[in-house]
Amino acid sequence: MIWYCRAMGESPFKGAKLAQVAFVVNDLSSAVRRWATLLGVPEPTVIETAPGEEIKLNYRGTESNARAKLAFFDLGGVQLELIEPIGLDSAWYEGLADRGEGFHHIAFWTEDMAGDRRFLESHRVAMNMRGDMGEGQFAYFDAADLTGGMIELLERRRTEVGPPFTQS
Repeated sequence: MIWYCRAMGESPFKGAKLAQVAFVVNDLSSAVRRWATLLGVPEPTVIETAPGEEIKLNYRGTESNARAKLAFFDLGGVQLELIEPIGLDSAWYEGLADRGEGFHHIAFWTEDMAGDRRFLESHRVAMNMRGDMGEGQFAYFDAADLTGGMIELLERRRTEVGPPFTQS
């Protein structure tokens, strides 16, 4: 694990490791088959997230019980993630409803969710969803004007989320 100290205001993404590139789809089974064939690899196991209430899922300031089916392809250090939303109140469904099937987010690992959230929000990139994942947490940030989708932060060991959730 890499530990470093950032200067005040320095980008948390300077030297950060890209974790994932993700696409949202209507039919995960079909997308998994197509990607596996294209990449020439076996189909990965499909998993389903725990209900939102179990992972403390918060979407745009409101508790959500949304779920998603997920599949991950390991591409040598970066994952290709495929997401099929289950339920309406999630960043996953929002991406599919707003832009259709295709690019959803890029994800980076962080060791300071609250600090990185403050940095992103100081650049008008607001958090729209967060939840727990095991001992860690994930958070999505609206970055459509920058990426055409979202930025996700992944934290292996959950720390504080930061300031109270704000509507964007």
